[in-house]
Amino acid sequence: MTAQATAATASPRYRALRFGVTRALMRGGADGTQYLSADQPLQPFGQRMSDRLAHWARATPDVSFMAQRQRLPDGSLGAWRHLTYAQALHGARCIGQALLERGLSAERPVLILSENSLEHAQLALGCLWAGVPWCPASPAYSLVSQDFGKLRHVMQTLTPGLIWADDGARYGKAIAATAPAGVEVVLSRNPDAAALQGRASTPLAALLATEPTPAVDAAQAATGPDTILKFLFTSGSTKLPKAVVNTHRMWCANQQQMRQSMPILQDEKPILVDWLPWNHTFGGNHNVGMVLANGGTLYIDEGRPTPALVGETLRNLREIAPTLYFNVPTGFDAIAQAMKTDDVLRRNFLSRVKMFFYAGASLAQPVWESLFESAERELGERVVMTCGFGMTESSPYGLFPTSPDIQAGDLGLPTPGMECKLVPVDGKVELRYRGPNITPGYWRAPEATAEAFDDEGFFCTGDAVAWIDPADPNKGLRFDGRIAEDFKLATGTFVSVGPLRARVTSGGAPYIQDVVLTGLNRGEVGALVFPTAAVRTLTDLPPDAPLAEVLRHRAVRARFQSLVTDLSLTATGSANRVARLLLLAEPPSIDKGEITDKGSINQRAVLKERDALVQALYDETPGVDVIKPETHS
Repeated sequence: MTAQATAATASPRYRALRFGVTRALMRGGADGTQYLSADQPLQPFGQRMSDRLAHWARATPDVSFMAQRQRLPDGSLGAWRHLTYAQALHGARCIGQALLERGLSAERPVLILSENSLEHAQLALGCLWAGVPWCPASPAYSLVSQDFGKLRHVMQTLTPGLIWADDGARYGKAIAATAPAGVEVVLSRNPDAAALQGRASTPLAALLATEPTPAVDAAQAATGPDTILKFLFTSGSTKLPKAVVNTHRMWCANQQQMRQSMPILQDEKPILVDWLPWNHTFGGNHNVGMVLANGGTLYIDEGRPTPALVGETLRNLREIAPTLYFNVPTGFDAIAQAMKTDDVLRRNFLSRVKMFFYAGASLAQPVWESLFESAERELGERVVMTCGFGMTESSPYGLFPTSPDIQAGDLGLPTPGMECKLVPVDGKVELRYRGPNITPGYWRAPEATAEAFDDEGFFCTGDAVAWIDPADPNKGLRFDGRIAEDFKLATGTFVSVGPLRARVTSGGAPYIQDVVLTGLNRGEVGALVFPTAAVRTLTDLPPDAPLAEVLRHRAVRARFQSLVTDLSLTATGSANRVARLLLLAEPPSIDKGEITDKGSINQRAVLKERDALVQALYDETPGVDVIKPETHS
């Protein structure tokens, strides 16, 4: 064998990363049900997350817990300002004292209307210390919604005793429209904004200036594993959002589960550069919790994986080198494209990162390959790409890969202490969870809580899974779609969404990020396609050309014309024949629920939010943007 052939067949070299769970325990049950768990027990974990804040404030008082760029008078972002662990604990005790004096509780919690910020973190830590639950509501409920329907539902569900918003000008209209009379409003900026309609407010600085007393430390000591620490609302794509109860036990157990599944957390303190919103469990529980539990530092990234805002993310990654990096698939796609030509970004970003981590099952394999290519070019080895799988109700961490040799959609094995139940349902296998990281239920929704658990106490996720290798359970599970995603055509023919979506994504690689299939009660299957940034390479347009213009370019349309024609020719029937396709210029929105807490596409939410596009896709005389298979005589 030649040297070239040997190199081509050699296993890829990865930057060292240990995997904590590599083997599974299994047992069988009735009617084909199986039970799956890690082959190691969950080690002891703490009683409350506030103890971790106290620990690091003593052990590393001057280390930054979080940092955020200062916003300058012209609106631009300047140098980093830091919040050390000692400052974080001091602020938590001050704010906690102020909350105690107001008599707040689970029945009258704190509602946060704001994006990620140091002030947001300080208020949350004050709640954590005083044992007062808080709820970070999606900013979209205040800033995007026109009728504030979901925000009003949040208010009615929680009956908050205090509402905090970062900016009276930005959030004033929502507060004026939904906040009940008599509920105290706390603001950081613009308390006299016209949008508030004269509503009185308290400055956040007043809470921070409150002198702590022994009572606030006694309140912290009185909290325990069953104390509710916060509420996180589900996306509410088909119904009104539900308030998921999050307890200290859930968060503490999940952080220990992460430490055992990801031993890198035992080896070094995590440094994160992260934009993921704290009203979602991925950003607010997984990432903030990881930093707090392990004494790391979180740099708040005010960029987003959108063409208009990704530049800020790239700027931050050129300056701050993370040890672990978390993002959704569209974010990784943008970074992968940028690293091809940006030497400074590639050098700094890859300098000490040990692991990439995406949420869910929708990262296109070509994006992985592009990231690997950049790492091999810069480092001579790959950075391991991993994924996590869980949900708001599981704190969220649930499953993790067993080795670096995974493909898009692979999920791995359960984390220690959490048992998975695999239940045959309508030709698929549903994944169900039971463990100390699972929520006790939904706040003030006993019927919804009862419906969510089966007779053995397992939480019913609605996610379908299959074995990566049926002959080797130790390789774990792979994602097989959502049970509720599958639908019937008007002919009664059943469409299995997961396999067909995989065919479309694979056939369109590397130009497809994800696909939403259409056709419920219609005559044929259609596809709404979210493209990757790679589609730009098909054209001769300038790099900054609007995506809508790129998608109408003749070369792009020709590529997708070829795809939909190939899919049609290879189909075996109407259930797996894509008869029409539409390219989407607007990426999926995490705030609108189009991306789930797991980072995967929420088919129902996309279909609901983009109903007008679905109608256009099926017009009797479709517009020029609709791509159909070529017909051959």
